[in-house]
Amino acid sequence: MPPFTKRLENLPSTLWSKITQIEELKGRWISGAKLNPQVLGRLKKSVLVTSTGASTRIEGARLSDEDVEKLMRGLSVQKFADRDKQEAQGYYELLKNVFEFWQAIPFSESTIKHFHKELLKYVEKDKLHRGQYKHSENKVHMIDEAGKSVGVLFDTTPAYLTPKETLELVEATEAAAKDKTIHPLLIIGNFLVEFLLIHPFQDGNGRLSRIMTNLLLLKHGYEYVPYVSHEKLVEDNKADYYLALRRSQKTLRGKAPNLVPWLEFFLSVVHKQSEEAVGLLSSENIERILSPKQMDVWRYLQTAVEVTPAQISQGAGVARPTVNQVLDKLLKLKKIDAKPGTKFDPDLHEAILFDENAEGEHEVIADEMPTGYTLNGRPIRHSMVKVTRK
Repeated sequence: MPPFTKRLENLPSTLWSKITQIEELKGRWISGAKLNPQVLGRLKKSVLVTSTGASTRIEGARLSDEDVEKLMRGLSVQKFADRDKQEAQGYYELLKNVFEFWQAIPFSESTIKHFHKELLKYVEKDKLHRGQYKHSENKVHMIDEAGKSVGVLFDTTPAYLTPKETLELVEATEAAAKDKTIHPLLIIGNFLVEFLLIHPFQDGNGRLSRIMTNLLLLKHGYEYVPYVSHEKLVEDNKADYYLALRRSQKTLRGKAPNLVPWLEFFLSVVHKQSEEAVGLLSSENIERILSPKQMDVWRYLQTAVEVTPAQISQGAGVARPTVNQVLDKLLKLKKIDAKPGTKFDPDLHEAILFDENAEGEHEVIADEMPTGYTLNGRPIRHSMVKVTRK
């Protein structure tokens, strides 16, 4: 039995409900993932840029996604420190290898060390400790948007105990995966919170933990990971990320370890990632009517509340004429009514979750996830909904 089994006993029902929803969404992706390979390729490239920018910004870098994209295309980005660019280059290349070759990459201590070496291979200041466990003590700091520390979150494992504790964690995680008595998401969640508490390397632990998150999710069957950025969802909730880590990690070495705060955060991110992945299944029709640049405008509009064409042009990074073209098309779209209580219509709505405990004669919508649209009266993207009875 894995040594961390006891701390995962008697978890609240809300966590199990979240896991059930994630598994339902995962099943929906597996059964319906028939996106055009070109669409998947564009999505993966976009996620590589987004994830690289988000993960490095969490640790204090200041490169925007646009800066990262220019850097990866070999264009000069002069206004930022060399270290920001070096860290972004290493993250991008390592994550790309994980997305491409995850099936052949073993989960092991040597993989973790190799990943660390690859992650920092362009960072000149880290050349002496790439792939090497820390030789001195380090602390975990919370970083603000300016890249400055705003406080110490917690003390980490002493350097002399780091090799032993890291190996034990890897072996326990491997054993739990083979044993199959603990749900994979709980195994991954436990690995991450312990890995970050150990903080085995002098630098790069946070970024490496997010690379490992992608690898472990892929290896446990969550194959939509390359198409929706996990890192971006963490960045968007950075304060909650740090708070959840702190609340759980300060209990791990005591008599009553409590993983619930961290698991609530981790599972909420994976759930959102799953929802967005399933939403992609119904957005391919939009891909067919919009060019790649027009799709950039479409994606930007999904995050905006009220903007002018000039703001769209600047925010999406596309020319004003392209903005005008896509707005002309989008004005012909009609949003599908999917507010709670609306009668479920299989011609317009796609049920991705169903409340099995609900009672009643009529199927109605309980919640809408990705919004659906019609064009000239024909659905080009169904509304993804949770259905209940009334």
